Parts: sequence; C-alpha cells; structure tokens
Amino acid sequence: MILSPFEWTIAKRYMLPGKGERFIALVAGISLVAVMLGVAALVIVMSVMNGFRAELMDKIVGLNGHAIVQAYGGKLDNWRDVLEEVRETDGVTRASPLIEQPLLATFNGRVEAVLVRGNEPDDIARLADKNVMGDLSRVRAGSNTVAIGARLAQTLGMRLGDTITIINPQGRTTPFGTVPREIGYEIGAIFEIGIYDYDNSFVVMAMEDAQTLLLSGDSIGMIEVLTEDPDTVEDTMAPIAQRLAGRAVVSDWKTINASLFEALAVERVAMFVVLSIIVLVAVFNILSSLIMLVRAKTRDIAILRTMGATRRSILKIFVTAGFLIGAMGTMAGLLLGFVALEFRQSVVRAMELFTGQELWDPSIRFLTELPARTDPAEVTVIVVMALVLSFLATLYPAFKAASTDPVQVLRYE
Repeated sequence: MILSPFEWTIAKRYMLPGKGERFIALVAGISLVAVMLGVAALVIVMSVMNGFRAELMDKIVGLNGHAIVQAYGGKLDNWRDVLEEVRETDGVTRASPLIEQPLLATFNGRVEAVLVRGNEPDDIARLADKNVMGDLSRVRAGSNTVAIGARLAQTLGMRLGDTITIINPQGRTTPFGTVPREIGYEIGAIFEIGIYDYDNSFVVMAMEDAQTLLLSGDSIGMIEVLTEDPDTVEDTMAPIAQRLAGRAVVSDWKTINASLFEALAVERVAMFVVLSIIVLVAVFNILSSLIMLVRAKTRDIAILRTMGATRRSILKIFVTAGFLIGAMGTMAGLLLGFVALEFRQSVVRAMELFTGQELWDPSIRFLTELPARTDPAEVTVIVVMALVLSFLATLYPAFKAASTDPVQVLRYE
C-alpha cells in the first residue's frame, strides 16, 4: 500500500491528535505500550522455554548419551562382544561401557545418597570442560581417587584431598551375616554439570574401581551409546534391540526423559497461546482508539472528501495511522525482549533481592541458571502475528471513515 505525500501527512497528523483530543492520544499510547509488552513477553518466554529444553537436552544427553543398552538383572557379563556389536552398527558414533549404581556416601558423620558411575578414561576426560577444581587425570584405575559433583561437595562440606567413604550395603557374606562394604576414596576433582540432581549425587570413578566396590567381577551395568542424530536414535538402535532381545533392553533419551520433555512441550504451547491473548487485547485497544479518532474527525473527513480526497485515500490514512501504532509497539517489544534476555540473570537477582524470595531454585528447576535460546523462526511468527492483528484491527474504523457521507455531515454546518 503506497501512500501519497498528502495521505502520509494526514496520517502523521492523526497519529498525534491535538490538545482537545488528548484522551485519544492516551488510548493510542496505551495501545502501543500494550503491544510492546505482549510482544516482549512472547519473545522472552518462548526463548526461555527453548533454552530450558535445549540446555536440558544438551546436558542430559551429553552426559548420558543418546541411548543405553542395559542387561536384565543389571549385569552384562559378555559385554565386550555386545560392545563391539554396538560399535559396528550404522549410525553409532561412540559406545562405552558404564557402571551406574545408587549407594551411600559419608563424610564427617554426614550421610548422603549418591550415584556411583564407573567410566573408562576417555569418558572421564569428557568432563574436562565441566571440571571446576582439581585434576581429572588423577581419577584412574587403582588410584582410589574419585571426582564428585559441586553440590555434593557443598552438601557434605568436602574439599579436594578429603576422603569420602562409599558404602555398598550388599557387601560380603560372613558367618555373622552380610557386612556392608566401605571403601574410602580421595577427592581428586570437583565438577559442575549444571543440572542440580547430577551435581548433587554423582561420584565418578574408574571402571575397575567401581567393579571392585560393587564386587561385580568383570561385568558392567550398561553400555552408553552416542549416535549421529539424536532425533533418529530409535531407527539407529532398532537393529541392536532386535539382536539383543531377551538379553538386554535398549532405551533411548526420548524414552528415559519422556515425561519431562512432553511436559515442556505442552507448557510451551500453552504459554504461547496465553501470551498471544495479551497481543490480541492490545490490538483491541488500537481498534477502540481508531474508532474514537474517526468519530472525533468526522467533520475533517467530510471536508477532505469535498476537497477531492477519495474513499481509498481516507481508507489508507486510517489504516496507516493504526498500523503504525502496532508496528512501533512490535519493534519496541522486540527491543525490550532482547534486552531483557541479555540481562536475564541480573533481572532474576534484582527480583530476588526485591521480593526476598529465591525465584530460581536449582533443586526444582534442574538447571543452575536461567537459560535462553532465541529461535529466529519463532520471532518471525510473533512479529507477523502482531502486525497482521494490528492491520486487521484498523479495517473496521478505516472503512467506517471511508464511508463517511460529506453531504450528511456538512448539511447543517
């Protein structure tokens, strides 16, 4: 819709009503602010939801792999043959043996439930970018040295060099009953994955040390698998599941974390719908301000018609005036949303200080920091939705203005 200089001049004039029309200007300003807040809320919330899902997926999948092969009964005896078979499967990029067992840990009279993970050296080295203190290379077979999560170290009050005692309740059978097995390990490294549950429970040690602690001989608990594409992990692992049917069960990351990611998907859709209503309400404000403007400018419109302005020109003038309110509100909303996302951690801390409440509890939110990941496609949808709704809101008052009959208006002037 191309405007002539005349139409553009009138549209600008109507966007800034005169002294006697300040109430109309106030309603138009409220409309602009409402659109801005609606768009900003959509951008912020959708980016945080995307970031939350992406961070969870990256950290959960990055640590636990895309799939696991777990033997019935928890012990995989012929694991080397199975491991080789998995590695030769098309689409599998890496496969590693893994021991994972919930046990108890004590230090200075404190007792905590922990999850002991027995890994090979290459898998332990993958934690290098998460290591915050100590040396992961010290965690090797026969060293009686382990790496623990930062939250677990904080809970037990442990530092590098301290000795943590791991208790295996199964232990050895003696004439006096089963004696729990207790082994002390030196803390050689402290890591922080960024997921509260992991950082508060993981104790990582060498595979051989885990086998000794659990009295499992040469067997392992499971095989961790990474694939080329996590989204097609079911197709990649299907041949393995068929070959190992009856001996082991294959679970992928979608199955293991199904409830969590499904809940996030439902919440994401619900938040988009609810926040879109804010934009819709803002658009109704544009509609009401334009209706008031048309009623206030009825005589001016009639004069413009008598001076030669066409119905099409009047229509374009009022559509432009209303649409620009929506467009400016949308652009301001995008700017506000991106600024809020850039300083989101500072905003959360400021709100915590103001309210005196912990708004981001890692034990509930899984992640230690508020994540965000902006999807350009979603931002485009939000912008287009806001602009289209703003345009539609201008049509009724614009057609009403264009249909003004100058003869009827000016008859008794």
